[in-house]
Amino acid sequence: MNMKKRSKYPPSKSSAAELKEMVAISRPADAPMVRTQIYLSKQEHEFVAAEARRRDEPMAAVIRGFIDAKMEIPEDAWTNNPMLKPWPDDPDWKGHEDGGINHDHYIYGCPKTWIKVKGKWVEAPPLPEDYYESRASRDVYDRNIRKMDESQ
Repeated sequence: MNMKKRSKYPPSKSSAAELKEMVAISRPADAPMVRTQIYLSKQEHEFVAAEARRRDEPMAAVIRGFIDAKMEIPEDAWTNNPMLKPWPDDPDWKGHEDGGINHDHYIYGCPKTWIKVKGKWVEAPPLPEDYYESRASRDVYDRNIRKMDESQ
């Protein structure tokens, strides 16, 4: 009696699509891939599938292509960016001379960290230990800073 040994796994039937998928996911060793799973609506799935057929690529490669395109920084990102253009000069606007270095003071009411003494910006003296607990200590410190600070 000649009995064949049964295989645990059914014989594989490779298709061209599977082979293309294997080629598409082979990346250089320095760019490891992370397997992930996404949910697509029927309309999204049909769109990606149609795009994959049109390009003759697997759906995963199409989705990676979409992501890569979104991750690219446009050539004119630094030259044609309205956020980086200088703002118009307003001659009527009067800001604080030390607004850039003491912005926490003007925005949040914190003690100044820099004061102007003899035309130069120097670090303000350290706060007394009881500055936040003692109103009298805070008033004395703030009064002394106002006397020393020429930017007022």
